Amino acid sequence: MSQRIQRINQLLRKEVSEILLREIEFQNALVTITKVDASANLQQAKIYISVMPEGKAPEVLKLLQREIYAIQQKLNKRLFMRPIPRIIFMREEAVKEASHIEKLLEQVNDEKPIERT
Repeated sequence: MSQRIQRINQLLRKEVSEILLREIEFQNALVTITKVDASANLQQAKIYISVMPEGKAPEVLKLLQREIYAIQQKLNKRLFMRPIPRIIFMREEAVKEASHIEKLLEQVNDEKPIERT
């Protein structure tokens, strides 16, 4: 990945984070941008989010899809670059998997050890 794409990913992450923080009201959910992946031709950028609690993720993604045009417009006004990638919100699966593994480890630790005689 080129250094230019990395800088654009960082810029998009910062700007979209600020927009989400100030402009969108998430009901009882914590939304975090985990990764931004802009295409090499800058036509689109996938923005990966994690949602806590996990059960709120489908609701949050629906809200973001409803607001995507407004978010894109705000991004277009803030950034002085061309082209500005079209954003696509995606759910970060790695966080979900890590959470599941952590729950399994807690269950194993909570079980009583088997006494050997």
